[in-house]
This record gives sequence, C-alpha cells and structure tokens, in this order.
Amino acid sequence: MHPTQTDPPVLLRHDGAVAILQLNRPANRNSMTPELLDAFAGAVRAVRAQPDVRCLVVTGSGACFSAGADFRSQIQRDGEHLSSPERSAAMYEPFLSLGDVEVPVLGALQGHAVGGGFGLSLMTDIRIVAADSKFGANFARLGLHPGMAISYLLPRLTGVPRACELLFTGRLFTGQEGVDMGLFLRAVPADRVLAQTVALAHEIAANAPIAVRMMKKSIYQGVGWDPRTAAWREAFAQAATVETDDAKEGVAALLAKRQPQFTGR
Repeated sequence: MHPTQTDPPVLLRHDGAVAILQLNRPANRNSMTPELLDAFAGAVRAVRAQPDVRCLVVTGSGACFSAGADFRSQIQRDGEHLSSPERSAAMYEPFLSLGDVEVPVLGALQGHAVGGGFGLSLMTDIRIVAADSKFGANFARLGLHPGMAISYLLPRLTGVPRACELLFTGRLFTGQEGVDMGLFLRAVPADRVLAQTVALAHEIAANAPIAVRMMKKSIYQGVGWDPRTAAWREAFAQAATVETDDAKEGVAALLAKRQPQFTGR
C-alpha cells in the first residue's frame, strides 16, 4: 500500500536496539512541510528518550529521501514572514535536532536528497546511498543562500575547493560520485540501501554502547563541530537573499521547470 496524507508523516519503528526513522510523504517528495518537520522533531525526541536504542537509521519513502523546502506551499512556521532569519532557523531546527542524538545516526538515502534534504543527510554520521540517485545543494540555482549549516558542513566533509564547486554551481551529483568525494560511505542499488544500512547499524549496536556514545562525542568535540550555530548565521544570509529579485526568479523558474534568468538584483 502507498502512504496517504492520512498516514503518519514520519514512521518510527524498532529492530532490536536499532531505531528506524522514516520520512513518509513520498507523494510530496518528503519535503519540509510543517507536519513532516513537527513529526520529525517528535520522533527525534522519542529516540533520545529511549535508553535501549543504540543506533538510529534515518531513511525516506519513495524515490526521494527528501527534496528539501516545499516551495509550492511556501510554508510558514510560527506566523513569521518567509524572509525573517527566525523563520529560516525555525524551519531547519527539526532536522538540526538530529545532531542532539547521542548514539550513532546512519543515513539510508534510498533516493534523491536535494537542498534541505541534502542538509539533513549531512547531519547523519554515516551515509549509505542509492548509486543512481541525485544529491546536492542547488541553492545558487534558486538565488538563495544555503541554510541548515550546509555551507559549514560541506567543506568539512569534502574539503574547501570541492565544497566551493558544489555550492557555487548548485549542480547535482550521483551517489557514486558522492562516495568518491568522501561524502558517502558506499553507493549501492536503491533496493539494497536500507538493508545494508540496518546491517551496519546492528554491527555498531552490538558493541559497548557507553564506549560508542563517548567515541561519537569525542570525535565531534575534536573537530569543533557546531552546526547549530552555523545554521543560525546562515539564517541571516538566507533571509537576505530571499528578498532579492533573483530569488523570486529562481523559485518561479523551478516551479515552471525552466532555466532562471538572474539579473543580480
């Protein structure tokens, strides 16, 4: 059966000590609608409250892991205007809360991950992806500055020159290319992504849980990892670009499925 709008926007189930969080709006490409974001935040809180969970897998339903912002509905949160920094920060916060999970978080990217959905994937510790799916941060093609700490995370994962190329061009790339960049652990056929990720999660979950949690904390402390602060800084830049004519043109072109004509205004 295919998920409908009456089904939960996010599913949370358990396979032993492994929790599996699944975005469940494939008809809307698992976009960042208010209902999906709120349900995602609730699922993350539930995982954090369960001491028996030793590893978390995050995946999606359908052909997309997540397509990021839902430009067709121009979502609003907390009554704030689309261009306010607070509005931008609030939209990304549910996905950023994944960074509060103390146990290892694995991304099973069974389909495309673009924009904010790509940012969500970068919040996981290890990523296994569909080889032929497309990934990337296409903000420059929309006239927007990235959000969700993508401009912070990407250079730390790929190196500065590669991050510059990906962000400045906004191009998409395949799962296998992402492996070659060091972004993803491995790329496999789409129908094997979840099974391989869950198998790796069980391998991790079989180890001493206190030691693994402390290892994760030490790794991120050692590299000075602070995406939430970076995301707040980005919110101001994103809000400023939302006000430009180029952003309006970029979103209009996306919805009309045509090439944008940017004027630098």
